[in-house]
Amino acid sequence: MSDVGVWLVGARGNIATTAMVGAKAIARGETDTTGMVSARRPVSRLDMPDVSDLAFGGHDIRTGSVPEDARRLAEENGMPHPSTVEAVADDLADVDDHVHVGTALNCGESVEALSNAELLEEDRTVAEIVERIRDDVDSFRRAEGLDRVVMVNVASSEPPVENPDDYATREAFESAVEGDDRDLPASSLYAYVALSEGHPYANFTPSAGSSLGGLRQLAREEGVPHMGNDGKTGESLVKAALGPMFAGRNLRVMSWEGHNILGNTDGQVLEDERNKAGKIESKGDILDGILDDDFHNRVRIDYTPSLDDWKTAWDYIHFEGFLDTEMKMQFTWEGSDSALAAPLALDLVRLLSNADERGESGLQTHLASFFKAPLDVDEHDLARQFTWLYDYVDRNAGEETPDGVTAETPTDD
Repeated sequence: MSDVGVWLVGARGNIATTAMVGAKAIARGETDTTGMVSARRPVSRLDMPDVSDLAFGGHDIRTGSVPEDARRLAEENGMPHPSTVEAVADDLADVDDHVHVGTALNCGESVEALSNAELLEEDRTVAEIVERIRDDVDSFRRAEGLDRVVMVNVASSEPPVENPDDYATREAFESAVEGDDRDLPASSLYAYVALSEGHPYANFTPSAGSSLGGLRQLAREEGVPHMGNDGKTGESLVKAALGPMFAGRNLRVMSWEGHNILGNTDGQVLEDERNKAGKIESKGDILDGILDDDFHNRVRIDYTPSLDDWKTAWDYIHFEGFLDTEMKMQFTWEGSDSALAAPLALDLVRLLSNADERGESGLQTHLASFFKAPLDVDEHDLARQFTWLYDYVDRNAGEETPDGVTAETPTDD
């Protein structure tokens, strides 16, 4: 594979920092690829860039130092281990030149409050913001000698777009940019730059990103692969696995309560009801897409500052079985938000790079298992989503010989 760069929107956040530390630690043999879907068969059969070879850059609304971001994360959360951070500190320092101050346009007051820098929108029109983002990404590509850049949005959640139909076509979106439409969200401006420059794009957040109709049209016309929305890492992952069990056994779920508490800036931003709205919708819709009967389905998300990067979810399931017998199931999920999310972000980079190399374009629905609200996908059964990914591998990775070695699929040449 050719040299591939990763452009992280939210580059100083916990997920981006963990992804960069992880990739550099893998390269130096300080850790392995546990947690990465693309490192396990059958997905590893695809021709993808090595994690060790990825170059990193990005935008954030805060200033700082990538090594110090990693040390802060290690000190506050015990993850990654401080010794791992120090082993890759020089590698992380090399990334600093490629992390620039970005935009928080239309991201809500709670996101803007996180900034300690002069944001792009403070003295620029929307078109000028787009050009500055474009210049930063292109400078990174040229400086690192990259053949391909994959952009991944791992920034804080934005409020939902109030009038998405205003941007239903490519022409409408581009007219809004040129017309200095201040209702355009930052996530979609980043997606616009990526797709218009031919860079694959993944939206790991519930923000609008590339979901607007005009950007989908742009991706198709420019032949660029993209996918979103909102990474599926914790409680939602469990729901997508457990929900089909109740449906398959014809057990009637009457109530499913989910209560999530988390720290870090994500939790802080989600204290704002406008920013929380998109996250609640993507988490709640998973069960509605799996269970047939009407049932009480509620999701709560609360900020608990002392948890830092750790999150806990408690779920209570009240269900009915044979002879009207009422039963219940409870589970508690505790995990590091960034340790769960970062390897999936790296997976998406590798998989979208493969798709781009193959000339694929538009929404990559075989990647649905990575997202809470996968675009253009109504199926939320996790096992079925995994099957789509594995079927994609079978179609595109060549034939597998009996001893497990992959052979190239013969061509007509």
